[in-house]
Amino acid sequence: MAAFTAKDVQALREKTNVGMMDCKKALVEADGDMGKAVEILREKGLATAAKKASRIAAEGVIGLYSDGSASALVELNCETDFVGNGPEFKALANQIAKTVVEAKPADLDALLATTISEGTVSVADAIQELFLKIRENLKLRRFVLVEGTAVSYIHGGGSVGVLVSFDTNADANSAEFIAMGKNIAMQVAAMSPEYLSKDDISDEELAKMKSITIDSSLNKPESLPKPILKKLFEKACNEKLFSDADIAAYEEQKNNNFLFNFLSKEAVATLAQLAVAGKEEFVNDKIFAGAVEGRVKKQLKEICLLEQAFVRSDLYDGMVSGYVAQVAKELGADIKVTGFTRLAKGEGIEKKEDNFAEEVASMMK
Repeated sequence: MAAFTAKDVQALREKTNVGMMDCKKALVEADGDMGKAVEILREKGLATAAKKASRIAAEGVIGLYSDGSASALVELNCETDFVGNGPEFKALANQIAKTVVEAKPADLDALLATTISEGTVSVADAIQELFLKIRENLKLRRFVLVEGTAVSYIHGGGSVGVLVSFDTNADANSAEFIAMGKNIAMQVAAMSPEYLSKDDISDEELAKMKSITIDSSLNKPESLPKPILKKLFEKACNEKLFSDADIAAYEEQKNNNFLFNFLSKEAVATLAQLAVAGKEEFVNDKIFAGAVEGRVKKQLKEICLLEQAFVRSDLYDGMVSGYVAQVAKELGADIKVTGFTRLAKGEGIEKKEDNFAEEVASMMK
C-alpha cells in the first residue's frame, strides 16, 4: 500500500469538502492515489445519493441569471431550509441558471448533461459534488429560459423567482424601465396570476369558469338575487319543506339583512337543493345571469395579470395595464407585456408532515 500523510488527507478534504475519515478511507482504498481517491469518493457519494433519492426534497431555492439578451430561472431542491439558505447551494443554483442562458438546453436531461458554466464537469456532476459535502437529497427540478427583453425579481432569498418579458422600443437598461419591470414582477410574485390577460383564456376555459360559478352560486343561497331567493323561500314554506321553527323564523325575520343567522343548517341546505333543482330556470333569469357575469368578471380581474389591481397604489391607482401605459407615456415609448413566469420552490411537492408526539410515544412502547 502506498504511503500518504495527514497533509494528503487534508488536501483531499480541501479538494472535495468531504469529512476527514471518509478522505482517509478513500486514500487507503486508492493506495494513496489522489485522483483515484476523488473518484472513489464520488462513486460512494452516488451510492449514498441513490439511497437518499426517495427522501422528499421540497426545500431549496430559485436560481437566476440574465445576460441582457436572455434570462433563466432554475429550481434546485434539497431537504432542509438550512441547506437551501446556504451560500454554496444558492451559488450552484445561479451557476446552473447561467448554464441555461449560455447553452440553451432543450430539456432537463440535456441540461444535466451540459458542462456547467465556468466549470469542467457536467451539471449533474456539479450537483453530485455538492451532495458529497452536504449529504442531502438534491434535485434539479425544472428551468425556464426567456429570450429577449425581460426583468427579473427574486423574493425571500430565492423562495420565489419571476421573469416578466416585454416587447418595447424603450431603453430596457434605463432605471425607469427596470423599476417598472421590477414592480410588475413583484406583482406577479405577490398575486400569482394564472394568465397574462383575459384574451389568453380559451372559450372552453371561460365556459368552465362560468359553469363552476353558476353551481357555486346555487349552492350558496344567501348569495342569490333577492327575487330568486324569495321564490325559494315561498316554495319551502308553502310545501312545508322547512320545519315549523324555520318557517316561523323566516316569517319573523324575512326583512332582516341577517335572516340566514336565524335559520337552521337544514333550512339552508333545503334552499340550496331547491336552487340546484331549478338550475335551468334560474340560468335563464336575467338577474341571476347578470350576477354570474359580474362574478366571472371579478374572477378574471384576480387571475389575469393585466386586469389585476396594481398593488403599488402609491405609484398608480388602477389596473396593471394602466400602470404600464402610464410608464410608456412618460418614457415616450411603446411597452407591451408579452408574458411572465413564476416559480416557487417546492410548489406542488407534497411535504412529509412529522408528528413528533406520535414518534416519541412509539419510542416509549
